[in-house]
Amino acid sequence: MGVDLDRTRSVWRQVAATMQARIVDGEYPTRSKLPSVVELSAEFEVAASTVQKVYRLLQEQGFARGEVGIGTFVVDELPQPPEGA
Repeated sequence: MGVDLDRTRSVWRQVAATMQARIVDGEYPTRSKLPSVVELSAEFEVAASTVQKVYRLLQEQGFARGEVGIGTFVVDELPQPPEGA
C-alpha cells in the first residue's frame, strides 16, 4: 500500500512534507515514536536512504529528534511557524 507521489518532483521533499503535515495535524502526537525507516520506506515505496534523509530534515527543522538505536520521535514542543505565515 504505497502513498501516491509525483515521481516528476523531488520524492524526498514530498515525503518530508507529508510527514511534517502528519506531525502538525496530530497524527503523530508530541513525544510519539515515528515509524521505523523500514516501515516508512515500505509505506511510501521509497529507499531507506530517502527516509533517512527525511528524518534528518525533520530533525533539522525541529519536528523530530533521533535516539541512536531506539528510533525517531516527535519533539515535546513543535516549532512555531514564522510570523506572517
